Amino acid sequence: MNKNPKISIITVTFNSEKTIKETIESVFFQDYNNVEHIIIDGKSTDETIEIVKSYGDKISYFISEEDDGLYDAMNKGIRAASGDVVGILNSDDVYYTNHVISDVAEVFIFNNVESVYGDLLYVDTIDTDNIRRYWKSGYFKLNNMRKGWTIPHPTLFVKKEIYNKFGLYSIRLKSASDYEMSLRLLYKNKISITYLPKIMVKMRIGGISNYSIWNRLRGNNEDAVSWKMNGFHPPLFIRIRKPLSKLNQFFKRPNKDA
Repeated sequence: MNKNPKISIITVTFNSEKTIKETIESVFFQDYNNVEHIIIDGKSTDETIEIVKSYGDKISYFISEEDDGLYDAMNKGIRAASGDVVGILNSDDVYYTNHVISDVAEVFIFNNVESVYGDLLYVDTIDTDNIRRYWKSGYFKLNNMRKGWTIPHPTLFVKKEIYNKFGLYSIRLKSASDYEMSLRLLYKNKISITYLPKIMVKMRIGGISNYSIWNRLRGNNEDAVSWKMNGFHPPLFIRIRKPLSKLNQFFKRPNKDA
């Protein structure tokens, strides 16, 4: 990859007036100099559109129109992306530091890799310094996916050419399309991936992708659909093990230098 890859960040919004400013500035104040920020809005009825427009040309691409849900909007953003690498930052999430993107770019520059991921903090909706969960991902091992392991989607950066080759997010799924994507890319097509052992994103509790452990214990039919879509035949106990594997996230806390 070239020495200054363009990084496209996609943010999907809908009535996000309370958090979108912080998300935008989280991207704007990154210390990497080749970033495009793409915002796809689902025709918000609050002040979201006005807030986004107030940033002018700091936003590389913006559209507001009805869509077929979160993943349809993500797909619009990926299609619009002109970068070498694509990352997705939700409208109520922020990057942990101002050098997350430069850290990611460095991995792509110096390694022959197709994707990168890191660690994730779940934080309080109001006080983002109040840590509720800490997802320390660990190094990727294909066999761990059979035990329910997956990557924290907000930390995933993927080469644009990979989406071109293996397809976009399934709009058939309403809450597990990010999990299906990880299976498609990592398990089915075995793209190369590198773990960046750093906290990359702070995610507010309560979003569509913040699954409750107890809801997960009741089972999620979309996981089974994702398995069938990718020829994945996990052991029977995965429906229990997958949510249970996240329990330690409620008790772990990052080191000060994480």
